[in-house]
Amino acid sequence: MKDVLRILLPLLVWLASFSAIYGLHGIGCAAGWPDVALAGSSLFRLALLAAWIAAIVLQVAILIALRSTRFRADEGFAYRVSVALAWVGVVAILWTLFPLATVAECRVMG
Repeated sequence: MKDVLRILLPLLVWLASFSAIYGLHGIGCAAGWPDVALAGSSLFRLALLAAWIAAIVLQVAILIALRSTRFRADEGFAYRVSVALAWVGVVAILWTLFPLATVAECRVMG
């Protein structure tokens, strides 16, 4: 059962991070964070960047843990798949959330 968790964990964390950061985007837009200046930028931009960086750090920590002697699966299929999916999780966080964290803005349609 632990091997199933090792295999699923990286993609579940990506899914949760993706959902959380898009939720943060909606909250920030609704709360007017783009209009709040902070450290030469806006609260909105800094919150999205901080959340994205935290998600990257979490995915890299999972990758490191799945390769460590304490948390790794036994050599074989489960080990190879869990490490491969951990790399997929890192790339997915970088690829799918980069546009949101760096260029997304609040737009009112209509």
